[in-house]
Amino acid sequence: MSRKTVVEVCGITKIFGNVKAVDGVSYSVNRGEIFGILGPNGAGKTTTVRITIGIIPPDRGEAYIMGYNVHKEPVKVRSFIGVVPEVSNPYPDLTVWDNLMLVGKLYCIPRRIRVERAKKLLETLRIREVYNRKAKTLSKGMRRRLLLAMALISDPDILFLDEPTSGLDVISARIIRSMLLELKRQGKTIVLTTHNINEAGMMCDRVAIMNRGRIIALGTPEELKIKFGKYIRILLRLNREISVDAIKDRFRDSKIVVRGTQITIICGLNDLENVLGEIVNLIKSRSLKVEEFQASGPTLEDVFVELIQGGA
Repeated sequence: MSRKTVVEVCGITKIFGNVKAVDGVSYSVNRGEIFGILGPNGAGKTTTVRITIGIIPPDRGEAYIMGYNVHKEPVKVRSFIGVVPEVSNPYPDLTVWDNLMLVGKLYCIPRRIRVERAKKLLETLRIREVYNRKAKTLSKGMRRRLLLAMALISDPDILFLDEPTSGLDVISARIIRSMLLELKRQGKTIVLTTHNINEAGMMCDRVAIMNRGRIIALGTPEELKIKFGKYIRILLRLNREISVDAIKDRFRDSKIVVRGTQITIICGLNDLENVLGEIVNLIKSRSLKVEEFQASGPTLEDVFVELIQGGA
């Protein structure tokens, strides 16, 4: 493990009955990066993270955090990490403040320090106004923010989050994303699982795409777009409408969406030259004017769908 590598997973496999939930997964996470594990439901993301942090043992393979074997030296490992599982709740009959104080005490953090940290976390995550309410009275978004605060009270070097914004309202999701980006700026390392492709594209330095228990692609969002993106999207806005049939006749091998004067053409990279030529011919033959033209490469979502639906 190099000095900049803080998480290293080596060939882990986990079988439940007849199901191979994780199949020879290997990856590493560098200090100070946000690393995303993407995949559809049942891809093995959560099991992979639970093995990585030592909650369940692998049938084969090893996992290391800060150079320590997570299953042979669990106490050492826990001193470096904070964890926010997808399915978890704070202690329901304790107040927000008491939940934070309890976790701080469990980590043997001196009272003065845990009080300072708790106040700052309440402010940053915008839950200061509910500090005296019992956790069971909070909304889902508020509870999720409290769980994040509880994971951060020990000031961990590495934070693991399972679907951190799943099912949350827009405000809570934005607050959590903003907090994670601030933690990255502070030099923290974050590992998160998600099936929110847009969120991963916005936040993650690198992503691993999982399907059927295996990592089928790994790299920065831009690297994955370049390597696996096979399509380009062209948006064309004309000065007047023309029939849908006239458009589709010219672009038979492309996906076409027509909304009034706006035409979206999704074509393969190999067909781009022909498509551009047909656009020029269409404009000339019907004496049209182009009011807007945009061309954009594949999105991370395009790559994800191509990989998953392609049966990789």
